[in-house]
Amino acid sequence: MARTIFITGGGSGIGRAVAQRFARGGWFVGLADVSESGMAETAALLPKGASSIHKLDVRDRAGWDAALADFAKAAGGRIDVVFNNAGVPVGGPLAELAVDEIERALDINLKGVIFGAQAAYPWLKASAPGSVLLNTASAAGIYGTPGASVYSATKFGVRAVTESLDGEWAADGIAVRDLMPAFIDTPLLDHNANRASNEDIRSRVKGAGLEISPVSDVAEAAWAAVHGERLHTLVGPTAKRMALFSRLLPGLVRKQVRGRAGAL
Repeated sequence: MARTIFITGGGSGIGRAVAQRFARGGWFVGLADVSESGMAETAALLPKGASSIHKLDVRDRAGWDAALADFAKAAGGRIDVVFNNAGVPVGGPLAELAVDEIERALDINLKGVIFGAQAAYPWLKASAPGSVLLNTASAAGIYGTPGASVYSATKFGVRAVTESLDGEWAADGIAVRDLMPAFIDTPLLDHNANRASNEDIRSRVKGAGLEISPVSDVAEAAWAAVHGERLHTLVGPTAKRMALFSRLLPGLVRKQVRGRAGAL
């Protein structure tokens, strides 16, 4: 029987790339998203009969239970990996952010991950050992930067959830991992940082002289994370530099971050 992975945010970007990578590896893939058209486009890129589609708003706790049960039915009763990937961008000075923008990011990026972990637990316990909860954190969960206070808060939270559950679920044989990508070439970069901004995130990243990594790098990192032992998997040169310098030279990182205020 093929191993199975349930992917939120499966209608585009990182979720789509990870779906393609695992399908190539012979896995049965569950696609979850609020966009039915996006999921259909992803499914069309996968081998016939290698996926199922499940409409899900990750903020809906009951919706999680229903989607996972439907996926398990389509996948032969077993869920090996749940990939908590759905997320939304938000950036810019905190004073410029609207209340609903802040709440949306917190609800999707953090509450959605917590709900997903809670809903996934009985399924992953049943398929353990060897089952995995994989979360999309971020380089923004390594060190907070100007213009990313809310987004960083959500990703520090995802990192904390990963570390907490790594210990909490060890006795159950469930592995817990996360990915920490920096800027990845997905459609999210073409969104404005916030409603008051007139510049998209991609332009800001390029203007700050930072690199944008291909989404295939994240897909390969997800494959390695599920099959490896590393708790946090860094993706992209910026993430790797930030992790190294924040550990060895925290004063230098703080100086550079303060000097970059307003760049992003």
